[in-house]
Amino acid sequence: MKPASAFPHAQVQAALGAGLPSIAGDAYSPELSLTLCRFLAELHRWNRAYNLTAVRDPLDMVSRHILDSLTVLPWVAGARVVDIGTGAGLPGIPLALARPDKQFTLLDANGKKVRFVTHAAAQLALHNVDVVQARVEQCVAGPFDTALCRAFTALPDFVSGAARLVTDGGTLVAMKGRYPEQEVAAVPPDWQVAECARVEVPGLVGERHILVLRRVA
Repeated sequence: MKPASAFPHAQVQAALGAGLPSIAGDAYSPELSLTLCRFLAELHRWNRAYNLTAVRDPLDMVSRHILDSLTVLPWVAGARVVDIGTGAGLPGIPLALARPDKQFTLLDANGKKVRFVTHAAAQLALHNVDVVQARVEQCVAGPFDTALCRAFTALPDFVSGAARLVTDGGTLVAMKGRYPEQEVAAVPPDWQVAECARVEVPGLVGERHILVLRRVA
């Protein structure tokens, strides 16, 4: 692994401290901010060798990865949650840090990303995280109360792949940029968008939406 460039701990900590209270709500604490800073330091270090994310600037990572990930907190329902296509552990690791009372399964087919997520979870002593390397259609874990997807695939494909992983009363939660009107129209008929919320991410320009899907009764 290449030597990591200096990580701006103080600046990242300040950016987290400014943005987290409004995003994390009751889950915010100084300890959460410190641990998220440790996670970003590891992501920054590994990213130089393994190209885990196109975002290189640690300060950009605060808004584009951490704060963006935590916008979905109000819609993470139930005790068991799966993050499909977790990539570098986003949103799964920030959510697991914010909600230690819930169990998170972080799912991805990419070996180098799974190795990083496994390493990061161990470094942060995240006992409420399981990491699984598999495609969504191969996943045998579950059932889950909530299945999350952050910019992983189109809504119809998300529903087709994840529906079998959630309980009868479970939800599928998609994190999107602009409202995906065409994707919503193509959602399988046994599922429907039950809620759509526009969210604001401190320091991030552009639209962000949370879509909650439920089975049609």
